[in-house]
Amino acid sequence: MPAQNRMLIIDGHAYAYRSFHAIRQLSSPSGAPTNAIFGFIKAIGRMQTLLAPSHLVVVWDGGLHPQRMEQLPAYKAQRPAMPDDLEKQIDGIVSYLQAAGIASLTAEGVEADDWIAFIARRYSPELPVVVASADKDFLQLVSPRVALLNPNDKSEKLWTADDVRAKAGVAPEQIVDWLSLIGDSVDNIPGVPGVGPKTATELLNQFGSIDALYARLAEVKSERRRAALQAAEGDVRRNQLLVRLRDDVPAVALEDLVLRTSSEERLRGLYAEWGFKGMLALLEKPVASKQGTAEVQGVLL
Repeated sequence: MPAQNRMLIIDGHAYAYRSFHAIRQLSSPSGAPTNAIFGFIKAIGRMQTLLAPSHLVVVWDGGLHPQRMEQLPAYKAQRPAMPDDLEKQIDGIVSYLQAAGIASLTAEGVEADDWIAFIARRYSPELPVVVASADKDFLQLVSPRVALLNPNDKSEKLWTADDVRAKAGVAPEQIVDWLSLIGDSVDNIPGVPGVGPKTATELLNQFGSIDALYARLAEVKSERRRAALQAAEGDVRRNQLLVRLRDDVPAVALEDLVLRTSSEERLRGLYAEWGFKGMLALLEKPVASKQGTAEVQGVLL
């Protein structure tokens, strides 16, 4: 496979929310909200220019995994419903992706994080993979063949294992244990009381893993911390199951993720419907785009 081939996997709902909140007021000639659509198109265009992917897929949440719900009924229960004005635009974003030749995946009961992880693990031996998301769960995927593009990082660099260590103080293969100790308020996963990111990093740097930590719990010097860890062992073990990204998702063929030729006719119709005059003008008078490059030591891009 040619060296220039590269896969970009985008966390769909994360970028839709991000676009919705970044652009507060924008509507079509009919008055329908279009701020999320506009921002999403701009974001995906920027990523294509930066990375020039040969394979591109946007993955959407299809609900919560039933086994996670069994393990922790409160899992993600605190998350508010999607704003109505954003929900109205999701179908429009999917219509754009279809017209632009970009694969879009969603399935009932399949969390986007799991499907993204499956695709990254399955196909990174064949071509380098970039996952676009700010979700810290994806830190566990980073390897010499999988990098992260974090939209919160204005440098637009691709995160490697060194960046994971700079962020969390541990290696990518320790992220599941790190998150299991500290918990995740975003997903409503409780951690060990009194164990924050810094303490979790210290413990994992000392013991290496949760298994080793509990096997040698007597070596934890602080009596209070040792007691908290002992009392929370059941929660920590459960958290490992919740945090570890799963592979029991629908299979998808690599050829289905190839970036296809876009349909200018369909794009023209959508842009006209939404009132995106600048995008229409670009279709009428194409301009040569300069493909950016992303070079990160340790990632074959």
